[in-house]
Amino acid sequence: MKTQIEQNGIVTLTQEVTARLSGSELWNDDLRPTTLTEHSWKGLNFATLWIGMCLCIPAYTMASGMISLGMNWWQAILTIFLGNAIVLVPILLNSHAGTKFGIPYPVFARLWFGAKGAHIPALARAIVAAGWFGINTWIGTGAIDTLLTASFPIWGNFSGHTAIVFAFFWALNVGVAYKGPEAIRILGLIAAPVVGISSIILFVWAYTHSGGLGPILSTPSKFKTTAEFLKVFFPALTGVIAFWATLALNIPDFCRYAKNQKSQMIAQSFSLPLTMSIFSFIGIAVTSATVVVFGQAIWDPVQLLAKFPPFVIFLGTIVIVISSLTINVGANIVAPARAIENLYPKRITFGIGALITGVFAILMQPWYIMSNFGNYIFGWLGTYGALLGPIDGIAIADYWLVRRKQMSLKELYEPNGRYNYTTGFNKHGVYALLIGVAIPLLGVFIPGLHFLWDNAWTIGLFAAIVAYTYLMKDDKSVLSQGEYEKITIMEAPPHLTNTTKQADIELVR
Repeated sequence: MKTQIEQNGIVTLTQEVTARLSGSELWNDDLRPTTLTEHSWKGLNFATLWIGMCLCIPAYTMASGMISLGMNWWQAILTIFLGNAIVLVPILLNSHAGTKFGIPYPVFARLWFGAKGAHIPALARAIVAAGWFGINTWIGTGAIDTLLTASFPIWGNFSGHTAIVFAFFWALNVGVAYKGPEAIRILGLIAAPVVGISSIILFVWAYTHSGGLGPILSTPSKFKTTAEFLKVFFPALTGVIAFWATLALNIPDFCRYAKNQKSQMIAQSFSLPLTMSIFSFIGIAVTSATVVVFGQAIWDPVQLLAKFPPFVIFLGTIVIVISSLTINVGANIVAPARAIENLYPKRITFGIGALITGVFAILMQPWYIMSNFGNYIFGWLGTYGALLGPIDGIAIADYWLVRRKQMSLKELYEPNGRYNYTTGFNKHGVYALLIGVAIPLLGVFIPGLHFLWDNAWTIGLFAAIVAYTYLMKDDKSVLSQGEYEKITIMEAPPHLTNTTKQADIELVR
């Protein structure tokens, strides 16, 4: 029986199957596959999404930590570019699955962990994202509070002023996320040009007021040998990779709306590594200029803005709010909201998931976490990189090496489908995850193998790929040769295409 239609590389369910699955406990309007008409995001939407997320305070200051460790400016930028180019690979590989089958991350995880087991990678990603949501909300709060105090000194004397700003900014983040992916798409279209133009203006100011690019760009590297450099380079590279390792997992949440594979791949390939590298360079150049203009290196853009006239501070506050909001909603709310929704699809909506994420982020007390910023962030990046690397590896191995981009879409939503395995858990996925985490962990306890932990994300990813591919050899959940063609209508004829579009309309209604 034909259950799905593949048209121009996009797979959708037939009208009959859609109607039958709508009552499944694994189905709701947010987790269902996107319809053909919902594949509407063009390359511009993905470019603005990434540009909006990359133009943030953590990205601006990323190179500062590397320079403080002894790198010169071009070594820091090269490390940032390489890290983003590396993490781009799993992003694009997982994007393909989201685009082709129109499924969000928690449903994609059912493929390799089972209907119940999917909660393991989904909640692992959710906890990390909720933590970052709280951290970024606190960073944004500090920025807004500082700029308000600089503009209106009386604000700093007001009791509880920081708590008020935090509550406002938290509500703004959750409110935008509550509206769903379409609101995020619109936010990206607004944020990218606003923050991008503001960054260029800041760079021009720095160049003209310092009479050049300042002393930091002329400071040599502190490393005397290649071995000394590599000792810092690899942990720093892992940190850069871990910065977007979270999005490498749940990128299907966005790519499920892509118009086609080509547009999302080209847009993401250029926008992520280039934006991160250029914005980090602007951060270095502007900070270098502050040494000349103010007599000290000011890495924090908030502290820098506080030195300008009130009107500039006001405009800067708006830009920072937009920037913080874009990365927080796009990178840190969608994944946990989907994971929470997947726990009980018939009762929990995406909006409710976003609200729960917001509450959980408060319970994690980001103000306490940020009180020891340096140690926590480096530990945070390394630890969750070691956890998410193996999950990335399992996702890639399952879709590309085990199933070779073929699956029965309807069975992802059937409680007794092939992807439910025998108990709701795919034990091979669990074993591969344990192996992928254990191997880098050896570097923590065995001094001679510390390089394993320094490169935890990469080592864990490849270890999980090898383990999962081997364990899933001849697994019964894999479609047999020719089975995909038996259940799929390839390149639907015009009259069937019209029927499908009508079904899309009815479903959206």
